[in-house]
Amino acid sequence: MKHYEKLLELGCFSKNDLEQITGSEAAAKWLCREYQKKGYIERVKRDLYVAISLENQQPIANRYVIASHISNDAAVSYHSAFEFYGYSNQVFYETQVTSESRFRDFEYDGVTYRRIAPRITGGITEINGTRVTTLERTVIDSVNLFKKIGGLEELLRCLALIPTLDEATLLACLAEYESGFLYQKTGYILSTFAGGLGLSDSFFAMCKSHLPKGKSYLSSESQGFIWHEEWKLYAPKNLMHTIDKGVTDYDAI
Repeated sequence: MKHYEKLLELGCFSKNDLEQITGSEAAAKWLCREYQKKGYIERVKRDLYVAISLENQQPIANRYVIASHISNDAAVSYHSAFEFYGYSNQVFYETQVTSESRFRDFEYDGVTYRRIAPRITGGITEINGTRVTTLERTVIDSVNLFKKIGGLEELLRCLALIPTLDEATLLACLAEYESGFLYQKTGYILSTFAGGLGLSDSFFAMCKSHLPKGKSYLSSESQGFIWHEEWKLYAPKNLMHTIDKGVTDYDAI
């Protein structure tokens, strides 16, 4: 158990980490093989391992830390980021990971790890060993793709739990996306929560200044939509009624 304590500190690690600890590739391979046999570590996927607690035989690293170690730029995102921050309506048995580096979806310890290609590069932070999209980027990413987090209803329920958002960070994410339609959707959706989220009139004015020309629909499921002149958008008459109905009719495009 010479190196076990160090592996406990790391929680999640690669073969390269093992080589640095042991001093050679051969020693790392031996350690990896022997520690797996003894139940000190487990293989998550190719070149990724977790230390196992001898007290409860559970992984030391949680799903979010594991996700952050899948690649050098991996970050917990979308609904999984809402879960990480404690602002989710429900917990999924999958962890969504934004990463430029491609990897196949895989399962470990009952959780599926699923890659989503990043649309922008900004808005990443690290908290307690977990690389995760900022709350503001999580909101913008999720407004952009409702279906990634379970539909519009789930997005609204998550937003209802958030105490405040930083509008400068929201606008920075929107600017990087460079999508008038996203400004439009974001402004319309967040205006429902404006008072609770601490967003100013100037934030919504900025969103309106980027509205696209022509008619837009909030989603492809347009039954019951009405025209919102303020946002030049066809959308539900009352967003909060979408939550009250308890349906997921309004999925993302």
